[in-house]
Amino acid sequence: MANRPAPALVLRDGDRVELERLTRSSSVPAGLAQRARIVLLASDGLANSVIMERTDTTRPKVILWRRRYQEKGIAGLADIKRPGRPRSIDQSKIVTATLTPPPKKLGVTHWSTRLLAKRLGVSDYTVAKAWREYGIKPWRSESFRFSTDPELVAKVIDVVGLYLAPPQNAIVLCVDEKSQIQALDRTMPVLPMQPGLIERRSHDYLRHGTTTLFAALEIATGQVTAALKPRHRNTEFVAFLKQVERAYRHRVDEDGEPVELHLVMDNYAAHKHANVKGWLAENPRFVIHFTPTHASWMNLVEVWFSLIERQAIRRGVFTSVKDLNTKIRTYIDGWNDRSHPFVWTKTAEEVLKKANRKETSNSDH
Repeated sequence: MANRPAPALVLRDGDRVELERLTRSSSVPAGLAQRARIVLLASDGLANSVIMERTDTTRPKVILWRRRYQEKGIAGLADIKRPGRPRSIDQSKIVTATLTPPPKKLGVTHWSTRLLAKRLGVSDYTVAKAWREYGIKPWRSESFRFSTDPELVAKVIDVVGLYLAPPQNAIVLCVDEKSQIQALDRTMPVLPMQPGLIERRSHDYLRHGTTTLFAALEIATGQVTAALKPRHRNTEFVAFLKQVERAYRHRVDEDGEPVELHLVMDNYAAHKHANVKGWLAENPRFVIHFTPTHASWMNLVEVWFSLIERQAIRRGVFTSVKDLNTKIRTYIDGWNDRSHPFVWTKTAEEVLKKANRKETSNSDH
């Protein structure tokens, strides 16, 4: 008589989300990701033999990690400290040496495992293991920029307030332009994706000119009003504002009056030109909210720009500016048919707290 499969593993509250994150993450050890997948499959009621095949492991290991999770939860999936003699190499010395800039005579900006291992007289593996345990990654770096806007706090509160609690009988639009979009054509036809082969394209290309995309993203619906212009001066921006006004002219309140249009914009010079200010003065329906200096990332239309860049522009082939414009308009029409809003989740206090932490961290160094 065949053995009955083990009962489904019961997950602890909140563990499924974390286990799924571990299976998708590219930064966690492969062994930990495999163990998380074993536990998830066990929670779905799959037999140990099936789990063994799907995770490419052995039956004893499946049983082991099931038991470890039952006893200690996700913490039980971590590596067990192995018996043996105490570590003979002081990892703190490796960390200290890593955090010390390399000598100028080496001509390098940061340590590699081989360079540091040779200098300390240990193996490459020993250095790599110390870096792993202390979370040190000399090969990586990030950039940051502080906003010097004297009205930083007020502007953050203003813009985030629009996202989290938009005014009644008003429409909030995130406005910006994506300039210098190049119409790039490949010198050879693109080789399409096939089973076992990714899409391939020639390295060199032909330039056919550029275009500028103006866009206004309605935060409540995700709908985009857009225009394509050859340049992005104040004259083109005023023309786009007129287009936005026409697009929302029919939106009225209970009294039949046109609703206010609140525009979130960055500090680009064309947005503050005298011609723009004059037109806005003649159209009091528009209320302007500027993002802080060097904080245009707070404008939600940037999220949409990243989508169109990845999905329609970056890998596109365009034989002319006209062709580029046509394909961008096609994407915009398709987007508006399937549009959805981008939900802002951070409060103004959280945004400012994070900025203060970065500034404090920088001043400490």
